[in-house]
Parts: sequence; C-alpha cells; structure tokens
Amino acid sequence: MVDLGSNSVRLVIFEGLGRNPQAIFNEKAVLGLGRGLQSTGRLNEEAIAQILLVLDRYHAVARAMRADPLEVVATAAVRDASNGPEFVAALQARMPGVPIRILAGETEAELSADGVLLGFPGADGILGDLGGGSLELVRLEAGRASRAASLPLGVIRLAERANGDVVRARAIAEQELGRTPWLAEGAGRDLYLVGGAWRAMARMHIAQTGYPLAIVHHYVLRREEARDMAGVVMAASRRTLERMAGAPQKRLGDLPFAAVALRRLLRATGAGRVVFSANGLREGWYARMLPPGIRGEEPLLAASQELAWRWGRDPGLPPALLDWTDPVFADQDSIQRALREAACWVSDIGSHDHPEYRAEQAFLRVLRQHGVGLDHHARAFLALVAALRYEAEPNAPYLAPTRVLLDVPTIRRAESLGAALRLAYTLCGGTPALLAGTTLRRDGSRLVLRLAAGTGVFAGESVLRRVEALGATLGLEAVVEVARG
Repeated sequence: MVDLGSNSVRLVIFEGLGRNPQAIFNEKAVLGLGRGLQSTGRLNEEAIAQILLVLDRYHAVARAMRADPLEVVATAAVRDASNGPEFVAALQARMPGVPIRILAGETEAELSADGVLLGFPGADGILGDLGGGSLELVRLEAGRASRAASLPLGVIRLAERANGDVVRARAIAEQELGRTPWLAEGAGRDLYLVGGAWRAMARMHIAQTGYPLAIVHHYVLRREEARDMAGVVMAASRRTLERMAGAPQKRLGDLPFAAVALRRLLRATGAGRVVFSANGLREGWYARMLPPGIRGEEPLLAASQELAWRWGRDPGLPPALLDWTDPVFADQDSIQRALREAACWVSDIGSHDHPEYRAEQAFLRVLRQHGVGLDHHARAFLALVAALRYEAEPNAPYLAPTRVLLDVPTIRRAESLGAALRLAYTLCGGTPALLAGTTLRRDGSRLVLRLAAGTGVFAGESVLRRVEALGATLGLEAVVEVARG
C-alpha cells in the first residue's frame, strides 16, 4: 500500500497474510505535501511535483514485486485541500487501475486502531495517531475500539496555526482536546502513541538513556518520564535539538509541536503510561485483509511458531516439550505458561547455525524478531531461554540486555527453563519419539527424571550433568530412574 500523508509518502509491501505483518519493502519520502495548507487551503505545489515523481517509482516497484492488492490511501492533507481532487486526478492518470482512497478522519482513526490492536490485542486506554495534518484519537476498551475523533492538530497544521509559537500551540492543542471529553476515560490507563514524530521522540529517548533495545514498538515510559521528555523537546532550540542523540534531521522542526501535542494529551487523558506503537494505519489496512482465524491468533505464540517453522527442525517437538515441562513448572500463572510455550517453539531455531555461534545467533534472532505482539520483557525472556538452551555462558557480553530488561526472579525462571530444554534436547536429539521415552517431575524435594529402557535414551554422563544442573536451578535434588520392561 501507499500511505499518502500530510508530511510523508510511504510504500509498504507486506509478505503473505500472517498474524505478524512482515514488511519486505518499506520506503519513505518526507516531502511536506500539507505544508502551507492552513494558510492557502491548498496542497504544497512544490511537493506535488516531487510526490508524483516518487509515486512513479513506487508504482514501478510494486509492479516489479507483484504486490497485490495495491492501493493508495490518502489522509488529512488531500481530504482537506481545495486542490485535492485535482491532485488525485493527476495521480490516477499516472497509476491507472490503482485504487486511490481518501480517508475520512474517523475512518483513519479506525484503521490506526486496527493496526495497534494487532500488536496490543488487549489494549485499554487512549490511542493517539499524530500525522502532519491531523491527530486521530480512539478510545480502546479491553481490546476493542469504541469512540473515535479526528482533530486538526497534526504537527504541520499545529505549527502553522500557532505561527511557529510553541506557547500559542499549547493553547490551541488544549482547546481542541477539550472538545473531546471522553479522553478523560484514559485516567490511569495507557496512552498508545502512533506517528513518525512521536516515534522519533522515542528513538531519541532510547539513544539518550542507553536503553539496550533499539526497538520503538512496545517501548514504555511512565507518565512523568514522558512528560519530562516532551518538556525538554518543547523548550529546546533547533540548534540544541540537532545535537541530541537520535534526533532526526528531517523532523527537527516538527518535534516541538509533537511534544506539545503529547503534553496536552497527557493532561487531557490522565494516562499512567505512554506506550509507543510502530503499528498504525498501514498495519490496520493489512489487518483488515486477514482471515478472522489468523487475525484472532495469539501474537506471541504466532511469532514464536513462525520462527520455529523457518529455523527449526520438527514442528511436532514444541508441543511435546510443553507437556514434558508441565510437571516441573506447574505453579506458573497463565502469563508465565504462555511464555514457556513460546520458548518451547523457539528452542530449536539455532539448529542450522554454526555450533560455536548457536547460542548467540538464537539470542539475537529472538530478541530482534519482527513479532508485533512481543513486548520488550517477552523478547528478552525468550531470547535468554533460547541462548541458555544452547549453553550460553551466563556472563556472555551479548546477554547484557537481559540484565536491564528482566528482574532477578524472571532471570531465574529463564535459567530453569533453559536448563530443562537443554536436558530435553540431550535426551531426545530434537525428536518427539525419543522424548516420549522420558518423563520429568517434582517429587517433594526431588527432581525425578524417569527413562524407559529400550527407547534409545539412557543416563549417560551428559544427561546426569544436565539433570543435576536443572535440579540446582530449582533447588531440588536430582534423581534418575530407569523403568524396565
């Protein structure tokens, strides 16, 4: 699809129709189509010529990659400009047969909500999608979108309405947001932020704080952290912004007004946290093409299964591993069990890598995967389990992010699960048939590994060493029993 916004135009081509959208082509041009719209009522004539040229390229790329369906989706600038129809006609002449859809404000908000809910299925709070021309707002209630509104508070439009004055922009934003009283329902809940300018602020915060994972999606700030960040950006001169780590040169002029919108939105909603989403309108467009069965899949499990199908050996083993580890981890809550199930799916993804690098490759592959439903905690936990399953050294430098992203009890759970999976693979060689000849259980203060004679498994030195290591992580005495005949 082509996302034709007030500030930028972007072509995104997705591969297939899986639960986790996989963009295999993503190119953006920041051209400011909506600059000057507030004063002239017209699209930026200089940008029009550039955009038509860029869209010639996008059309050629899409045809070469056999993208189907292909659609141009236009937002605030095109729908509000007096010369919008003329521009669309020129565009249609250059892209014959390609649908061009001009979204109403509430439709734009609903698509953004669909995209966010693809990554946050149980989202509850307020969604804000900040573009160049408008700010879309949606009330999310336990994974469902209810009320929606579109306000003329995009970064370009807000700057022009305020004549570049940040103080005046604050008053404008406060007045506009005051016309949407249901925003107050976000008190104490999450504020989900979508849009390039807000993502740029998140990247700056990540760079300046030394946060160990450069992934904006699911990046979380407490209310006061977000408020302080916005305050710094609002007060900074352009020269100061240029010197800030992670600051995007093409968005420097927009950042103070994005910060104004964030501060006023925090005040209007009373949100307790800010959660950044890389998903938005484009992913919402994609989500609406998914069959209901796929769209309804649990995203953590779907992402883990995708990794297993791509990099693992036997898709029948992960369910067997989950059953095999159940008796040892029976006290886990539903969230911990879901993470264990996902860990079983990713536990064999290093099988095709060089033996010396399996642990590190598995760790990085999981930590940096594209799965839209994985928060940073889940990424770190699954990556650590995968590395430990391949006998990573606990103090290996590449494991450092887990010491920041996980607390000590969670690290201990990862160590126990990693040790259990390492033992399982030692016993079964990655095959469900051999695993079926073994059981693992707690028996009071003992960890009992039971082996069935004649099934191809036996208590060799490596098995004894690994069952003892697992017992040590659980604080249990390890015992091996052999069942005969």
